[in-house]
Amino acid sequence: MIYCFSITLFWPFLVYSIAVVLLVSGMLILSHFLGERHSELATDDPYESGILETGSARVRLPINFYIVALLFVIFDIEAIFVIAWAISVKALGWAGYIAILIFIGVLISLLIYEWRIGALDFGPNSKKILRAYRKQKTNSKI
Repeated sequence: MIYCFSITLFWPFLVYSIAVVLLVSGMLILSHFLGERHSELATDDPYESGILETGSARVRLPINFYIVALLFVIFDIEAIFVIAWAISVKALGWAGYIAILIFIGVLISLLIYEWRIGALDFGPNSKKILRAYRKQKTNSKI
């Protein structure tokens, strides 16, 4: 049996969409006209539990902080999948065991890859520092 698209199947969605648009529009218009207006100096200032602001919230941070956050999210989600597997390990059987081994193997290979490309190196490179120190020491003797 082939179903064709007709207005009889579409009208509940159309009525619902129109009702949602009217409801949201009405709420926005009413809140604009009935809402309070403030003109004090402190109205636009952020309030953080009574602590006065010390500067802009738009501070530039090094990219390392974002990389750490990204890696944390990736490996946090990994932990969720492993815990979900551990809860249902009996129901999954050997197929689930092999699947989680492959999953963990891929994650370990990704961790090794990130380590090799230097994504986990956040501090100063000690070899470069020692090399520069020795070079400076030999130059100062001359």
